[in-house]
Amino acid sequence: MNESSIKKHFLVRYTLLMIFAGWIVGLGIQTFIPEHYFVWYPFVPLFFYVFGWFYIYMFDACIKHAPRKIQLVYLGMKCIKLLFTLLLLLFYIVKVNVHKVDFAITLFGFYLLSLTFESMFFYRYEKQKKERELIKE
Repeated sequence: MNESSIKKHFLVRYTLLMIFAGWIVGLGIQTFIPEHYFVWYPFVPLFFYVFGWFYIYMFDACIKHAPRKIQLVYLGMKCIKLLFTLLLLLFYIVKVNVHKVDFAITLFGFYLLSLTFESMFFYRYEKQKKERELIKE
């Protein structure tokens, strides 16, 4: 699998994941517990979707320019994602101050969902890469 197809594969699957998860969770909250729905809800999946694009472009750049440092970039991106998620949570709590607990639960639910998806993607990529190297030998 070349870099372009890896990026395309990730972006298509990640887009579908965020669209479906965003709609299902949003409709679930509005339908079953409407008192917990907050106006900023659409920005939560959008935040992780945009970060997913940033993630895959950094991953792609690393594959092209520094393939030996891919694990370091992966770990760094996870740290950056956690930092930005915590900053978003802090901003929301300080500035918006409405449905704080609902926002925090939703934010970290999407954080875990995107973290799981990205980890599985990276694991599969590394596994396929090692298999290709074994075949070449």
